[in-house]
Amino acid sequence: MEILLINDDGWGAQGILLLTKLMTKLGHVTVVAPDGARSSMSNAMSMGKPLTLDRVDLTASEDFTDEEKAKIDVYMSNGQPADCVKLALNVLFDDDPSRIDFMVSGINHGSNASINVVYSGTMGACFTGVEHGLKAIGFSIYDNERPTDLSYFEPYIVEITRHLLEQPWHRGLCYNVNAPKGELKGMKWTRQAFGHWEKEIDTRINADGKTEYWIAGVFVNEEPDATDTDEWAVANGYISIQPCNVDMTDYKAL
Repeated sequence: MEILLINDDGWGAQGILLLTKLMTKLGHVTVVAPDGARSSMSNAMSMGKPLTLDRVDLTASEDFTDEEKAKIDVYMSNGQPADCVKLALNVLFDDDPSRIDFMVSGINHGSNASINVVYSGTMGACFTGVEHGLKAIGFSIYDNERPTDLSYFEPYIVEITRHLLEQPWHRGLCYNVNAPKGELKGMKWTRQAFGHWEKEIDTRINADGKTEYWIAGVFVNEEPDATDTDEWAVANGYISIQPCNVDMTDYKAL
């Protein structure tokens, strides 16, 4: 199989290195990643500036075996995650984008559940892939520490990927997979929890005496007792598997 791999933490981040290694179990992996962190970029595109696309030489890399390296091509760009998808489709696979069997994005550090799916660069890449008819799966872990222990999540990733690829897919569908930090109880199908952010601005005075405003915040789960949501699953030790769709129509309002 031909696999496209994107992320928003940049090439060399712990999560993307592991996901790349794991995907070689399923086929050939073409990685197109930003050249640095691009978290919370959603579907942002780099309009009005030129994009770069440079191949990464893995010859001296100690992150992969020689057998794995033979199944991996890596490219870095100065763009956003969504840009990376578009570069892959329109430059690297421009002869026949349908050669891509599916795409994965991640492994993201931090939550992409609830309202965070809207902000996420990891899922933004998936939504861009879905726009062009790709099957897409985003992986995240509820842990912003780097490095972090991914050993609990690792054994599930290939299994989840295989399982989801066997499901019926329709236009617009992708999957948002979130894992808690630490020991896992299993997996659950979930829906997106209603939630929001509060206290989102951290005000500071810099060395020049000027006021600065930093994005921060406290996440509030508006339905903490609902046991069918992504937030509940992760809070209770389960991997959340949430189907998403790029169709944002509110059908109840029609």
